[in-house]
Amino acid sequence: MFLFILLSALVLCGCAQYSSDQCNWTGSGLTHESHARDVEQVYLRCAEGSLEWLYPTGAVIVNLRPNLPSSTLLLACLKPRRDSRGATLFLERAGELRALLSEEEQAAGVVRCFGLQEGALFVEASARRDISRRVTAFQYQLIPTQTPGGRPYSPAAACRPCTDDQLLMALCTSDFAVRGRIHHVEDDDDDDEGQVSVLLWLSRVYRQKSGVFVSVRGRWTGRVKMPVRCEPRAGQEEFLFTGHLRFGEPWVTCAPLYTHFSTLYRSALHAGTNPCHIHTD
Repeated sequence: MFLFILLSALVLCGCAQYSSDQCNWTGSGLTHESHARDVEQVYLRCAEGSLEWLYPTGAVIVNLRPNLPSSTLLLACLKPRRDSRGATLFLERAGELRALLSEEEQAAGVVRCFGLQEGALFVEASARRDISRRVTAFQYQLIPTQTPGGRPYSPAAACRPCTDDQLLMALCTSDFAVRGRIHHVEDDDDDDEGQVSVLLWLSRVYRQKSGVFVSVRGRWTGRVKMPVRCEPRAGQEEFLFTGHLRFGEPWVTCAPLYTHFSTLYRSALHAGTNPCHIHTD
């Protein structure tokens, strides 16, 4: 049924192409309410932005086309607004649709990630006569992946160790890289993704893009997010924590024991294969 609607709409409407700017799009189904099968094409070319579709009717195909080299592998993460309703989100590739986010999942604030190579985002309005007071809205963020097909920055990803090459590169490209230990682990109050909040006590901050970690009475500290399945535990062992900000929240991606990282880094330094330099003392 969805495929029939998609193909019919592409033939009937000619697919008007527009976007409100390079990063964000706002549209209204009222512009083609009399043509319920119309499909609009939207092109967004930023690493992050938003979409807001008022009174959704028909469908919108969202093409995420950032101005980056074509060889860059990207993961797209979507964060629905809590009041988002009126449409279902799919991935569309070669005329086939795969469910991504239902209306119920959007209302629950579920964040979903996918590789850009998996297809375009197809937002289909629900079949309702009364479209008033319905808005489909979400934020998106594009994050470079470390390996083809890998999803290291998705909270749903398995908690597998990073390879040595991934770890050395993460040190250079992550939004934060810090050395420290887990002081406390607590469940999130708004736990829609099986996540926990982890309080870190740090002995060194190598890099951070925002004020995730702050110095309090001479001690660096801050909270990061991790999946419950990683089973983080408080202890005295030191780790190297690297990660990325996802919608303003810091998510850990690689967290090896610091002794392992130190040995790896010194070997790479000696061989001249480390991609960036830090002071490990």
